[in-house]
Amino acid sequence: MSTFDAIILGGGAAGLFCAAIAGQRGKRVLVLEKADRVGRKILISGGGRCNFTNIGAGPGNYLSANPHFAKSALARYTPRDFLDLIESHAIAWHEKTLGQLFCDGSAQQVVDMLLAECDAAESKGGDVTILTGQDIGEVEHRDGAYLVSANGQMHGAHNLVIATGGPSIPKMGATGYAYDLARLFGLKIVEPRPALVPLTLGGEDVLFRELSGVAADVKAAAGKAAFHEAALFTHRGLSGPAILQVSSYWRHGETVAVDFLPGRPRDWLLEAKRTSPRGQVRSLLREDLPQRLADTLCDRLGLDGDLGNLSDKALREAEERLRQWTFRPNGSEGYAKAEVTAGGISTAELSSQTMEAKKSPGLYVIGEAVDVTGWLGGYNFQWAWASGHACAQAL
Repeated sequence: MSTFDAIILGGGAAGLFCAAIAGQRGKRVLVLEKADRVGRKILISGGGRCNFTNIGAGPGNYLSANPHFAKSALARYTPRDFLDLIESHAIAWHEKTLGQLFCDGSAQQVVDMLLAECDAAESKGGDVTILTGQDIGEVEHRDGAYLVSANGQMHGAHNLVIATGGPSIPKMGATGYAYDLARLFGLKIVEPRPALVPLTLGGEDVLFRELSGVAADVKAAAGKAAFHEAALFTHRGLSGPAILQVSSYWRHGETVAVDFLPGRPRDWLLEAKRTSPRGQVRSLLREDLPQRLADTLCDRLGLDGDLGNLSDKALREAEERLRQWTFRPNGSEGYAKAEVTAGGISTAELSSQTMEAKKSPGLYVIGEAVDVTGWLGGYNFQWAWASGHACAQAL
């Protein structure tokens, strides 16, 4: 049996980063990855350029049953810290909208950087061994050690780190294995659900599917959360950044409200009536929205004819509906299209300082497996780095 200071299950962002830091602290670390290569989700992120962090990431950008849990880890490893690492490897980067940072080149640069950081452990008295294509068998805790069987080989360590993520994007090999392990060690789970996921439409809303491919700048809201970004109509329903963001807050049976006039002042239509009484609602909407969308909304409102011939009440009601157009999604596109998983292993079971399970000394949970879910735009990677760092400091 091979023995290590720590065994990390999962060679994604959180697992590799945790391994690198622990290795550079002089620890002997084994990473077991089920897929044939590490970092597969990193490689497809950000359109292949990896939105590796968000410069404004903070606790308010995350969902969790305990909104305070992420504060400690995020404060101790910041976006600036990771950006310093990126720059130390001479990886060129750029900022897109809303603080999102991407590689100029390829996401492969981030994976290569993490592997180089793992290799650097050797010069600091540590060691990181990475095994891919590993089929994990039995996992148990016996005589103060965690024993893991993989591909017929037994490995042992005093510390075991669960970094296997959640079930989002199963075609990349994602599963709910982290939850099976959590139950094995008696840890509670907050019900997982797809997050950052397109929503599907039915009923009367199905007519909007005819707008497939049309995008617009909107403000979308679900529950108490609202996001001003682009929305995209698809052949199944609604997508685009604004919709992906609110999907994490939306629950089945609830509505999503869309403001199609986020850039217009209140009583915009009444003012237009006074200044241009011969103008048309349809023409005004086309100034702000793609023609097909403007026409569809206008048809649904039933407002044709000159503005001067329409009552103030009708225009107020039309504007109010355009500012809060409600859709009632009949579901989402599920884990197959979800960028991340909301819910997961309960933060009540873990130390916010170290990510260690309170009931099981030496057992840690990091990354997406934890009930901490970030917004779209690099926030989930920052949680991977921060939680991995917090864990590695404790190993």
